[in-house]
Amino acid sequence: NREQQHPGYKMSTPREEEADAYLRNHKTIELMKNLTSMLFFYRPERPREFLISQLEQMKASRDRAVDGPCLFDNSNLDAIVGILDPTNQGHISYAQYKEALRTLGIKSFNECPEGLGNDRISHETFKREA
Repeated sequence: NREQQHPGYKMSTPREEEADAYLRNHKTIELMKNLTSMLFFYRPERPREFLISQLEQMKASRDRAVDGPCLFDNSNLDAIVGILDPTNQGHISYAQYKEALRTLGIKSFNECPEGLGNDRISHETFKREA
């Protein structure tokens, strides 16, 4: 709960606790953080229209069970792989894979990716999971 996340913070009413639970259950805070990040990243001329478009894309992707809008494209992922594998061996370790995905904010990912057995996760596998 919020008291654990923010020491010293006390909910003052049951209504506030109910509101906090509602926001957490519906992942509303996470959605707002993602939309805000997209605003800062893309800096559109018309932010309201941009946000509406992003929400429409998210709804359409949910309805069709496809990937929604994302801050990262293949060129960004190539740059990350280049940092993780500066000698271009063609793979990264499982520890690098896991930490990079978490750093990108990806909470749910394949815990047993191809290459796990020999601790060599290919660049393609990393980018597919990201």
